[in-house]
Amino acid sequence: METNGSISNSHESQPSDASDSTNKEKPTEKVVFINHAEIAWQETRKEWVGDQSQKPRRAPREPIMSWTTTYEDLLLTTQPFQEPIPLAEMVDFLVDIWLEEGLYD
Repeated sequence: METNGSISNSHESQPSDASDSTNKEKPTEKVVFINHAEIAWQETRKEWVGDQSQKPRRAPREPIMSWTTTYEDLLLTTQPFQEPIPLAEMVDFLVDIWLEEGLYD
């Protein structure tokens, strides 16, 4: 009889061991995704543009072209501008002209 009792006890302990092993297989910590490609891209971008936090901020400049400048004024002169016109300023100028002429929706 004692043998049967010990066998039954060993069977009872086995299911608890099995449940312990399933608990050990499940990770209790969340796996954090690390985007290595994005990190490499940010580092490469920093090399290209430099650290923007270290660069002093420039005060906004006055426009080089007068607000009264027309498209014809630009085309009729052969003289260079006194200083280079920033791309953003030229794009704004051309978009305004094209809107007036109905060329840009």
